[in-house]
Amino acid sequence: MSAGPRPITEVADDLGIHREHLVMYGDDKAKVRLAAREASKRTPGRLVLVSAITPTSAGEGKTTTSIGLAQGLAKIGESVCLALREPSLGPTFGKKGGATGGGKSIIVPAEDINMHFTGDFHAISAANNLLAAMIDNSIYQGNPLDIDSRRVLWRRVVDLNDRALRHVVIGLGGRLQGVPRETGFDITPASEVMAILCLATDAEDMRQRLSRILVALTHDGKPITAADLEAVGAMMVLLRDALLPNLVQTCEGVPAFVHGGPFANIAHGCNSVIATRMAMAHADWTITEAGFGFDLGAEKFFDIKCVGADLDTAAVVLVATVRALKRHGGVPRDDIAKPNPEAVRRGIANLEKHVENIHIFTEVPVVALNKFATDTTEEIAVVREACARLKVPFAVSEIFARGGDGGTDLARIVVEHAEKVHDPFQPLYAWDEPIKDKIRKIATKMYGAEGVTYTKQAENEIRQLEDLGYAQLPVSMAKAPTSLSDDPARAGRPRDFNVVVRSVLVSAGAGMVVPLLGAIMRMPGLPKVPQATRMDYKDGHITGLLGG
Repeated sequence: MSAGPRPITEVADDLGIHREHLVMYGDDKAKVRLAAREASKRTPGRLVLVSAITPTSAGEGKTTTSIGLAQGLAKIGESVCLALREPSLGPTFGKKGGATGGGKSIIVPAEDINMHFTGDFHAISAANNLLAAMIDNSIYQGNPLDIDSRRVLWRRVVDLNDRALRHVVIGLGGRLQGVPRETGFDITPASEVMAILCLATDAEDMRQRLSRILVALTHDGKPITAADLEAVGAMMVLLRDALLPNLVQTCEGVPAFVHGGPFANIAHGCNSVIATRMAMAHADWTITEAGFGFDLGAEKFFDIKCVGADLDTAAVVLVATVRALKRHGGVPRDDIAKPNPEAVRRGIANLEKHVENIHIFTEVPVVALNKFATDTTEEIAVVREACARLKVPFAVSEIFARGGDGGTDLARIVVEHAEKVHDPFQPLYAWDEPIKDKIRKIATKMYGAEGVTYTKQAENEIRQLEDLGYAQLPVSMAKAPTSLSDDPARAGRPRDFNVVVRSVLVSAGAGMVVPLLGAIMRMPGLPKVPQATRMDYKDGHITGLLGG
């Protein structure tokens, strides 16, 4: 985009969004008032989900593929809009770097989107931490709600990777400094406030969800909510602008709503319902993504987001790379650039499992091979032959190197194979099933586990949640993203394993039960050499923002 991004008003015009519905954040980004959806007179467009095989250190390019597919659809004359998540500062400064696509398939302004954007993450952190402060203040000010300080469930958040904050003691320093107790921090994408913002359909729905947040228990074991603390009104004030979806564009000028950012390994991994519906109200095709592999973000996309918001997809794009398949075939990262068709063939088992998982939801899968310069004709042929055997459409995309021009083949195949007549997807489970039955179905059908093992703590927590009336909520599994199992080191398609549920939490306002599998943490740590060490700001430019 040598001439720079188009004025965001022009992008809005393409979608039929009028100027009075925009809240401008400079010339290249804007928030869109919710009334714009009701003002649209068009029939909602079709929704396409982009997911991926199990992530590896070689990278898959799911966001890049989403952007390139949208640009490819625009190239063949289709009306299209993206609906993506916002990047978190945690991975931006940690291991991954920025998360706005790559090459010639990016969303812009990339620097702004990766750094603070329109302030949504800060608003979520502030609302979360205000509620935490009001809990401790209530305990300090005579404890009128009889909160048991040992059973405060609400934690503070910060949008950075900081393992030192996982377990902390607050209130030290004497009587005037508060009541000492143990607690900790989560990363902002894991905050229930983030999940609430992303699952709410409007301001009133968000208010009701915030009211139901379970923050603590009394000494008698009774629930204390955000409504009991009279915190909801102030939280709404902090979140009033964050509720509005953000409109930006790709480097080829395709409209993109970027809103909300829960991680899929420790949260539900989908952008906001509001942004998805806003895009569908203004374009014939909406391209969205779910975090990590299909077993994590996409499962939650269907079983939580689609069921709760009455959404459905016309097709699912499963992204794979030759490099990642080699990693699943046992090739060390340092050797993935070397031709090795046999390793690709061994790694196909992982792709097969994800195709099977898509079929469980009775959805249409299209496999997109995100092509790298080191891929050989023989390696690509292995993937093509596997897809023919699996009877799923296949396309090679070159969206990184060529942008929309490299995504036209994929775009045409998606249009050709998308459902012409709406045939509702089949959820993996019913919300009213027992908690353990829902966990078992996800573990055995999505992950391929033999069964589920529970710690004594998890058993007690499930009984408590059932007693408190939360048994009929959907399940958002918190699991390592780099394996179908709960062991992050097991690549490929693991077999003959059980998953271990260590603990079970509840996000009562968002409306989900959250089992923690294995050693998963809701506050990541920084790697030995963080991406932050490569970043700088010189002569008006940010350097080192993207990973690599």
